[in-house]
This record gives sequence, structure tokens and C-alpha cells, in this order.
Amino acid sequence: MKVNDRYVSFYYEDDDDYGRIELQKGKTALLVIDMQHVFITRPAISDPTPKEKLRADRWEQFYRKIDEEVVPNNQRLIKAFRENGMEVIFAKIEAKTKDGRERSLDHKASGYNSLLQTHDDPTTDIVPKLAPLPDEIVVTKTTDSALTGSSLRLWLNNMGIDTVVVTGVLLDQCVSSTVRSLADESFKVYLIEDAVRASTKEIQDAELAILNNIYCHVINTNECIEALNR
Repeated sequence: MKVNDRYVSFYYEDDDDYGRIELQKGKTALLVIDMQHVFITRPAISDPTPKEKLRADRWEQFYRKIDEEVVPNNQRLIKAFRENGMEVIFAKIEAKTKDGRERSLDHKASGYNSLLQTHDDPTTDIVPKLAPLPDEIVVTKTTDSALTGSSLRLWLNNMGIDTVVVTGVLLDQCVSSTVRSLADESFKVYLIEDAVRASTKEIQDAELAILNNIYCHVINTNECIEALNR
């Protein structure tokens, strides 16, 4: 089934079964993934080396999109869910040990995915603009999937949640892994295209098409809020 004609992959080009976005109050939760300083705040580098300058230039398009679109749309969605009395849940990467020995293999990889984030590291914090309220669930994980690395599956079931709206970063890594895990556990999933981000537009567009219509329905912030307020 489709809910729109965006990000349609080869598999679904001839699918003529259309439905509407269904976000039932009491059964739908918003899940905001890894909106932490370490991922979405520009590193402050004084007197950068040529290599550091090149890296900053490469990533500028990502941070600009985060600032101009992803964070504001997450703010809008969080506000809408709270106003409707619906669950807002956050997931973040955070090791329980100082050396991160309990991390999954992909979080021990070299390069970009070497993710040792501890609870006393301020870059592990969720950015203030999206700060959880005291009674909102914050899931900590040392895996990409928020379901695999936590008790989130149990908590969602205990709260009667069968539908999850997903936002956050990085789309092709932790977000995608979580979406697939949710789908495999038979949750209905909506992925908000303008409230998630991959490193580049090319990866973003490809991943949205890969996930759409099988693991989730890709919708935008306006469509989500309109469905909430029906």
C-alpha cells in the first residue's frame, strides 16, 4: 500500500493500492533518534588544518540542512504530539562503561562509526531545542537499532503502541536500522522525510526509496501533523 507517490522504488511502481495516513491517538508514538550534539552540532575547530577544513566543507551541506529543516521540523512534531497527549520517545547512543566494551561491533568500527559516547560526555546529550521532558522516555543504546539495543519493544507493547513515527539521524544508519526492526516486529511505521537526514542528498533519496512502502511509509512533517489533527 502507498500513501503518496514520492520515493517509489522499482518494486512499487505498479502498486495501485492507496490508503491514507492513520495515526490513532493512544496507539501512536513519536520516536526521535540520536539528535545528539555529536551528530548534529558543527564541531568547533580553531585554526583548522587543511584536512580539517576539507572535512568541514564536505559536511557543511549536512549541518545546514539540520539547522534549517531537520531540527525545526522535529520541534514542530514534538510540539504536535505533546499537544495531542501522545507519547514522545527519544533514543540516543550512550555506553554504560567507560571503555564501551559492551558496544556492538559496528560501534567499534574504525573511522566515522567509531562511537564511544559515555554518559559524562556532553556531546552525548540531545540538543537543547529538542530536550525531552522529565516524564518522557529516553532510550540509550550501543547498537544502531533502538529496538535491538534496549527494552523499547517491551515498553511500546506495554503502552499499547502499534504505530511509530520516526525522525532523526543518521537516516541510512541508526534510523534505517530502527525502522527495519520496528517493521519486523509488526509495528506500523511512518518515516518523516524532512525530519531525518543522511550525510548527503544522494544517500538520503536512495534510502528513502529503499525503505518506503515495505518497511514504512515515507511522509513529510505537514502530512503527519495534518493526520494528527483530524
